[in-house]
Amino acid sequence: MRRNALIALILSLITVPLLAQAPQAHQSSTKVTLPVPHVAALSPAAEQAMASVDPEKIRAHVKFLASDLLEGRGTGARGGDIAAEYIATQFALYGLQPAGDRGSYLQKVAMLGIATQDDSTFALVPDKGEPMNLRNRVDFVAMDETTRTVDDVDAPIVWIGYGIDAPEFNWNDYKGVDVKGKVLLMMVNQPSSGDPQFFGGGKALTYYGRWTYKYEQAARMGAAGVILIHKTDMASYGWNVVRNSWSGERAYLRDDPAPKLKVASWIQLDVAAKLAAACGMNLDEMMAAAQKPGFKAVTLPAKLKLHIVSTVRPFESSNVIAKREGSDPKLKGEAVIYSAHYDHLGIVPGMAGDNIYNGAQDNATGVGILLEIARAFAEAPQSPARSVYFASVTAEEQGLRGSQYLGLHPPVPAKEISLDLNYDDVPPLGVPEQVNVSGAERTTFYPTVERTAKEFGLAIVPDSQPGAGHYYRSDHFSFARAGVPAFSLNEGDKYQGHDAEWGKQQARDYVAKHYHQPSDEYYPEMDFRGDAVMAQFGIALGWQAANQPATVGWQPGDEFAKARGSK
Repeated sequence: MRRNALIALILSLITVPLLAQAPQAHQSSTKVTLPVPHVAALSPAAEQAMASVDPEKIRAHVKFLASDLLEGRGTGARGGDIAAEYIATQFALYGLQPAGDRGSYLQKVAMLGIATQDDSTFALVPDKGEPMNLRNRVDFVAMDETTRTVDDVDAPIVWIGYGIDAPEFNWNDYKGVDVKGKVLLMMVNQPSSGDPQFFGGGKALTYYGRWTYKYEQAARMGAAGVILIHKTDMASYGWNVVRNSWSGERAYLRDDPAPKLKVASWIQLDVAAKLAAACGMNLDEMMAAAQKPGFKAVTLPAKLKLHIVSTVRPFESSNVIAKREGSDPKLKGEAVIYSAHYDHLGIVPGMAGDNIYNGAQDNATGVGILLEIARAFAEAPQSPARSVYFASVTAEEQGLRGSQYLGLHPPVPAKEISLDLNYDDVPPLGVPEQVNVSGAERTTFYPTVERTAKEFGLAIVPDSQPGAGHYYRSDHFSFARAGVPAFSLNEGDKYQGHDAEWGKQQARDYVAKHYHQPSDEYYPEMDFRGDAVMAQFGIALGWQAANQPATVGWQPGDEFAKARGSK
């Protein structure tokens, strides 16, 4: 209660004055009025909602959420709780109905926080030669998912390639090998090929390529642990991202019944190469062989010896949920949901200099857009037929935990949710001329997306980094796993006044210099007009989904169609 009272006091002393000053948040510019595209399928109420979108209101939200006061909005930390209360306060000020627990805006999510301590030891021990004693955060990062405070592993290491069992692609790295109680050395990503029957063909990553799948599958197979080899081009980010993301506390759903690993870890590429050499093998040759059908796992002449010490604490975090009730008596029990995660990495211990990970672009921008969409819907003179929900979720950076919980405990049954539109990491770079809607083509809603983009003058472009697996890295994926048609909205690479190469360079610079780093901060030079355009585009899409006669579905044969089932 004392903690809640402190949060309420902070909000009353700081947030309200900040909001009062919001129109002056960027004093060097006059009020920005964006053009409102004419979307033939929309009502005057929807057009009014789009016209009300104000990029400077988005700026004010981002500036507050990314301030040092919120200490990086860590999951289960004071700053994260303040962010949740701030978002709930905005929903209340807009007049939206609470859609959380017991008449509140907050949906409580019970979690366990696990932090690996510095006195943990990690050694790769070949049968011949000296043990390789690794340095935490420098050579490896590791987490004990079992929630034990002290654990020891002394187990054989099995080279298992990509660690994938995908029967639909006739691929099984686990075939013919018993991995129970063993530690699996594997790569991130997936085998590549131009064959459309081979992991979907092309360069687009499937869920089989994600590190989350690797851990989940290994645990299901009874392995004691996983050692993922970090390679920048395969992971799509540098070692610093892994180190920063895994150096602090990791959060897990408290009641998750899925099996867990004693050691979920990453090592640097050069460490893996040294281990292979100590085993009389060549890592490049091993990785090349793992690309080919018929690969067979190999037990290495080496062991992992690990002593891992963890602190474990139970805590509650919150998803923040509000709704605007639908206008149709028959359809208002169904829903469209907008989502964006509010958490970031918080304060990461053991880092020199600035160790507040403010998360301005990732994902204060998405929350700012979500709040502006919520305000526009709330002030519209009429709501669409279906109810519209606004969900700002926790613990995305921990493995989509908050949206996973929301997908399992939605405000209405998942089969009654027509669509989720998600916002994550939307660059404040100016007015976009392109839009990325990867995953929309998997749904029956795609023709509406295409038509609406054309009416907005936005060219739909594919993900410029398909190998990064973005569809499986943000909160819409949790809705998709629950059967809800879902995708994220984001800008492409082309912005007014610049060529596409300029936009690609901005993206490369962000990943290299700011993604999951303390430098992802708010700057007055940020141009939020593009975020506002994405808000308008999202309003147009969500309004149409909320008004169409039938709910949105998946295309026949899509991997999530089975979870959707039939109404």
